[in-house]
Amino acid sequence: MRPVKTRCLRTIRILPTTVCLLAWLGVASAYGQVDRVYPNSGSPVSGKIQEILPQGVVIESGGKQQNISVDKIRRIIFQDEPSSLTRGRDFVLDGQFEQAIEALGTVDFAAIKRDVIKADAMFYLARSEAAMALMGRGNVAEAARKMNAFVTANRQSLHFFPAAKILGDLAVASGNYDQAIRYYTALAQAPTAEMKIESEYLVGEAHLRQGKLPEAEASLAKVIGASIQSPQGLRLQALAKAGQAVVWAKQGQGEKALEQVNSLVGTLDPVDSALAARIYNAQGACFEALGDQEGAVLAYLHTHLMFSSQADAHAESLSRLIDLWPQVGNADRAVQARQELQQRYPGRLK
Repeated sequence: MRPVKTRCLRTIRILPTTVCLLAWLGVASAYGQVDRVYPNSGSPVSGKIQEILPQGVVIESGGKQQNISVDKIRRIIFQDEPSSLTRGRDFVLDGQFEQAIEALGTVDFAAIKRDVIKADAMFYLARSEAAMALMGRGNVAEAARKMNAFVTANRQSLHFFPAAKILGDLAVASGNYDQAIRYYTALAQAPTAEMKIESEYLVGEAHLRQGKLPEAEASLAKVIGASIQSPQGLRLQALAKAGQAVVWAKQGQGEKALEQVNSLVGTLDPVDSALAARIYNAQGACFEALGDQEGAVLAYLHTHLMFSSQADAHAESLSRLIDLWPQVGNADRAVQARQELQQRYPGRLK
């Protein structure tokens, strides 16, 4: 009988440990697998997302609901999302779009149970393909079709406003400026002042490309006159001043335009390559308006040689160099610029 008693005692001793272990595992399961909202700065907010809208998300955390605006969110990691989405999203946020497409291309959409996860994967894949197309390494029309498909299926997505901007950029790349303006105008419905003035800036730039100078100047002037002091807002105002200078140059006010651009060059942050490229292209346009072809070549060369990662501005600088090189006695350089434009940005050569 003693062996039986021993077995019973062992069972009694082991049982509490087993119960505690199972309970701990239950707690870990309940609290370890949650949605996590990562803000642009600070610690992530963990909990259960209650609602997602273009304006932001509502998340229940610690028994309380928090509203987080879209402009404050860098990324969201959802409970049970596939690791390929997590990797792909990180690649997108780091600007590594080829790697993102590779990772997101392995997502098994049929196996995803939550619609918000499917929407996130769909957006980041479409965003990556659009980025590649805008760099001249993909099909602009196909990228627009996929982003349109995302928006049509997910009109309440957190990514609605970024998607509208991307669609506008793709429309600009295809030369459809009226359509681009419709997409950019949608940003005016965003919840932040920065997004609203970005809408106005993009509309102004689209008008400028159309040659509608009064309309362009009106939109850009609204951006410049906006009462906003955030870094993003001030950056948009600098971009608008560069665009305004181009308008003035095209209206025959070259000296006034060049003075404004030179003031921007004097305070330029070379780390911001997108802004720098726009400013140097604007400087080139001012020199062209004044009949200074050599000055224009030097300005556009800044963009070509130093900021070629900015596809749209780089393509613009190459197209202007094609016309300007022969005027300063370097026809061979014009041929090189034409070849590079055709190779890197098919469809941009007129």
